[in-house]
Amino acid sequence: MTRCPIPRASRPSSWFLWHAHLIRPGARVIDLACGAGRHSLAAAALGARVTGVDRDPAKLAVARERAAAARLSIDWREVDLEGSWPELDSFDAVLVFNYLDRASMPRIVGLVAPGGRLMMETFLEAQRESGWGPTSERHLLRPGELAQLVAPLTILHGREVFETVDAERWRAVASVVAQNYHPFPSKGQHA
Repeated sequence: MTRCPIPRASRPSSWFLWHAHLIRPGARVIDLACGAGRHSLAAAALGARVTGVDRDPAKLAVARERAAAARLSIDWREVDLEGSWPELDSFDAVLVFNYLDRASMPRIVGLVAPGGRLMMETFLEAQRESGWGPTSERHLLRPGELAQLVAPLTILHGREVFETVDAERWRAVASVVAQNYHPFPSKGQHA
């Protein structure tokens, strides 16, 4: 597992840390629904050129402060991923953590450059039973659904697990690292 110089309260998910070695210095990375930037900051600390995207200006303000404090240069953009997107290039790595919008998945997959990877982790339906986190079906995956949503990418590593968060909480998540082995993007993949 890769060590991360980011404070514990802002620590990236274990899934990110297990796969951080896939993010090379100079790689073009986009973190969608980045919130306060924990994964954006970690990728930038690894030397990646990062774009962090979120619809919440307050969370982006916190992310900007954290990046400045860590002396990391990140391109922060306020975008509602469930609305219209600005023109975006393709990226060597696309990060999506704790976010699910099924209608946006083709656009998300389309951001992965040939040879690039999608690193995604979000909640499963069983999360409802935990007493915290999302409860709407709209934001929870059915078992096996994430693999279908990331097609046509090739899954390199995936899991569906119950994971301890702290002494009193657990979470049910689906996680995937998938690669774009297609040398040319499909027509209409990029939004």
